[in-house]
Amino acid sequence: MKSSPGFVVNRALTPYMLEAMVMLDEKIDKLAIDAAAEKFGMPMGPIELADQVGLDICLAVGDMLRSKFGDLLPPTPAWLRDKVANGELGRKTGKGFYTWKDGKADKTPAAASPATSQPTEEMIDRLILPMSNVCVACLREGIVDNADMVDGAMIFGTGYAPFRGGR
Repeated sequence: MKSSPGFVVNRALTPYMLEAMVMLDEKIDKLAIDAAAEKFGMPMGPIELADQVGLDICLAVGDMLRSKFGDLLPPTPAWLRDKVANGELGRKTGKGFYTWKDGKADKTPAAASPATSQPTEEMIDRLILPMSNVCVACLREGIVDNADMVDGAMIFGTGYAPFRGGR
């Protein structure tokens, strides 16, 4: 195995989470984005995950990987930098994408248009396919020895739906 920025887990999660940010830019409801990932089998969606990890950490990892992989990753939106600068870091500060109470995200639906509030197969593809592409790239680059190693990393490191084989 050889070393690579982000290794498998961070390298796979970053495009997943950045695609969720692109979807937010497109005015897709955060609840629908998270629901799409959960419908696929993820334990939580990328928006809630970003809040759990900390938006400051997400921003730092995203910037580091983008400096290495460039346009293979979507740019980090300016509004995410603003949230971090304003101290909206997610669960650890009580406010990020969600408001956090007693360690749980308040997922009370806001008034949203029906077109953007329901998870769709396209949303699932947009979130999951970038992760799959990174896993294949890690195999091709020799960062991971075999597909079983990728499966284990994805299942245990990201919560990737085990019934889907991990990749």
